[in-house]
Amino acid sequence: MTVTAADVIQSVDWQAIAPPALTALAGLLVLVADLFLDERRRPLLGWFATGALAVALLTLLPLAGADRSTFCLTTDPALCSYTADSFALALQLLVLGGALVTALLSITTVRDSALPAGEYWFLLLSSAAGAALLPAARDLATLIIALEVASLPAFALVALRRGDRKGSEAALKFFLSSVVATAVTLMGVSFVYATTGSLHLAAIADGLADVDPALSTLATAGVALTLVGFAFKTAVVPFHFWVPDTYVGAPVPVAAYLSVIGKAVGFGGLILVTVHAFPAYSGTWGPALAVLAALTMTAGNVAALRQRPDADRSAVRLLAWSSVAQAGYLIVPIAAAATADDPQRAVGATVVYALMYAVVNLGAFAVVAHVGRRAQDNRVTDYRGLYAAHPVAALALGFFLLCLAGLPPGVIGLFAKVTVFAAAVDGGLGWLAAVMAANVAIALVYYLKWTALLFRPAPEPAPARQPFTVPLTCALALTAALAVATSGAPQLLLRFVNVTLL
Repeated sequence: MTVTAADVIQSVDWQAIAPPALTALAGLLVLVADLFLDERRRPLLGWFATGALAVALLTLLPLAGADRSTFCLTTDPALCSYTADSFALALQLLVLGGALVTALLSITTVRDSALPAGEYWFLLLSSAAGAALLPAARDLATLIIALEVASLPAFALVALRRGDRKGSEAALKFFLSSVVATAVTLMGVSFVYATTGSLHLAAIADGLADVDPALSTLATAGVALTLVGFAFKTAVVPFHFWVPDTYVGAPVPVAAYLSVIGKAVGFGGLILVTVHAFPAYSGTWGPALAVLAALTMTAGNVAALRQRPDADRSAVRLLAWSSVAQAGYLIVPIAAAATADDPQRAVGATVVYALMYAVVNLGAFAVVAHVGRRAQDNRVTDYRGLYAAHPVAALALGFFLLCLAGLPPGVIGLFAKVTVFAAAVDGGLGWLAAVMAANVAIALVYYLKWTALLFRPAPEPAPARQPFTVPLTCALALTAALAVATSGAPQLLLRFVNVTLL
């Protein structure tokens, strides 16, 4: 058989890879442009980054409705490293949309905190490019590379405020935990490769379904270690210790980015390795994830309860513990996919919840970023009387908190929680659904306390009213509009996920 050049050269579907590729290219352009711009024109870099993310979002439109794969093996075209299917597009929409809102939040912070603009926007765009690449990865090598490209710039973003000891300590803790997670993941991946002889998820699924008995222990260890590595990335208990200090030490927009895009990256990877690569070991990872979900939501909510408004606790730390609890809810459908008759429907519940959480959490951080401009410590008590000074901001924050709590009029939060609850019941995890119901009730306490504080009389003397900047106004308006629209018609979000994933 004669091998020609066409047999060994891969074709590249540039349209399929456009979302992460354009984001990465924009990051490089920002870094180069920073060399030639004077201090007066450097703020333009933020608007350029925001526009680039908007363009990257638009490139998702031509990809909707069709699965497109590229970087496929010449010997087996069915095995590809990049697939722009409905799951990948849904998470890329979340990642790039979340990065766009983060960019709007960051423009004011970069200016007020005198952060190095070129470095900041390059790091943010680089991390967003890695995060957009990850859900389309279909082999473990690409998956790990995308995970690290998303994570490594985030370390620097946390510590970008030079001379800030708290930020440096937060970045160090974040870095060390991530390095351990990467090492454990790579060891697990090496065991899986030794067992199956492949890094492609589809080939791994076939190989693990028929493992040589002599290699069964190695395969089980590989699956377990890979999952432990992703548990670090998703801040699952007991691997959540870095979250509160990292969020508090980072600039507020970076904390918002980590709480949404960081979670999307971790859970996207977790879904790919469990549902796509390790279905044969669902009896191992299913119960393990169910237990981790129960522990995570309980630990997050109990710790958030301790952030009492009368104790001058940090608002960002409260949102950090809230994000840990929300991670527990996000794991529930993935655990249910191990025993569900339709794993894709269970995965759809996670996507629904992740989209809801991204919108309302970024909206809450928009208000937190504004309050942090006049209250450097950004304590929960600083929000007392916010309605008197900023009625729209107070109403928006109260609405976002009610969405996170799952209470009307935050209907989209209630629908998302019901979707996750139904996935647990359908998967035969009634006990986990009961634990989730108890945790939702616990979370009502701190969400409602913070909401009530917004409408209490302002302390004397009342703080000076500070107007919203244009970028913060855009971020708040965008997230509020999406939250209100989906609460008024939650079937839109559910229909979107049903059409794209099921």
